[in-house]
Amino acid sequence: MKLSIIVPAYNEERLITECIESINAAISANREFGFSAEIIVVDNNSTDRTAEMARQSGAIVCFEPINQIARARNAGAVVANGDWMLFVDADSLVSPGLLADIVGVINSGRAIGCGSTMQMTGLPLWARFTLWLWSRVSISCRWAAGSLLLCRTDAFREVGGFNEAFYVAEEIDLSRRIKKLGRQRGLKFIILTAHPLRTSARKMRLYSGAEIARQFIRLGLHPLRAPQDKKQLALWYDGRR
Repeated sequence: MKLSIIVPAYNEERLITECIESINAAISANREFGFSAEIIVVDNNSTDRTAEMARQSGAIVCFEPINQIARARNAGAVVANGDWMLFVDADSLVSPGLLADIVGVINSGRAIGCGSTMQMTGLPLWARFTLWLWSRVSISCRWAAGSLLLCRTDAFREVGGFNEAFYVAEEIDLSRRIKKLGRQRGLKFIILTAHPLRTSARKMRLYSGAEIARQFIRLGLHPLRAPQDKKQLALWYDGRR
């Protein structure tokens, strides 16, 4: 079995090396499972040294000129040649335990894909509650967070990959389509909880609570239109790092 690990990255020179190192360490710790892996970093039109640092860390680097997370992930999928694809955000760290759980999902033969709960440190009380609430929704609905999503390559290609009409929530849209295909094949889409993905809480530092609240209120009021309007999605696309 070969696993393609796809990391979309826009101006991530401060974090990309640590992300790749965590993935390599997790792969090395799980060699007993007998799988091979490739790490693909998608430079999403960065203006810093993201691509250079990813290459220095041993990753395959490809380029997506349009700054959009769905396009970046799809660009990585184009060059991937693994049996499974694991999408991981550049501000996240993959632990050996989490990768072992992911390989267990693959080897079970009963799943079409999975997501994971998340762990963030240094969150204010309101953000801890928001993360807890999302975790409950994610587990209940079996929606993967964009920071980590695994799926069979054939299933990803059959459903058409990430929908590039969406600038956010594209992972929820894909989760729903992958789940539907899985039901047709008698396969499950699950959310892993034993080893949460460690991911950055930087948005909580870079944006005020009011800014974040306004963004999610807008999405809540216009759940179909707002995710497709990049101009209204500063929290994801104004470039703060």
